[in-house]
Amino acid sequence: MTKLSDLGPLIPGKLHGGDLIREDGHFYNCPNCGQRVDQRDLRQVFWHEEPGHEPLEPEAEAKVIQFPRRK
Repeated sequence: MTKLSDLGPLIPGKLHGGDLIREDGHFYNCPNCGQRVDQRDLRQVFWHEEPGHEPLEPEAEAKVIQFPRRK
C-alpha cells in the first residue's frame, strides 16, 4: 500500500476566488476508493484522480484522515 510520504514533499494547493471555507470544506470523499481527500495537498488530489488507485495508507504525521464509512 502506498503512503502519502511515498509521493514526495507536500504540494500545497490554494483556494482561488470565492470566500473562505470552513475546515471541513477542504475535504471530499474519493468516488473510487471512498477515502477522504484534503484538497489543500495536491499529492492527495493527483493520487485520487488516477483510475483504479488504492486508498493511501494512513500515517501518523500525514493529513489523510480516516472516517468510518456510512451505512
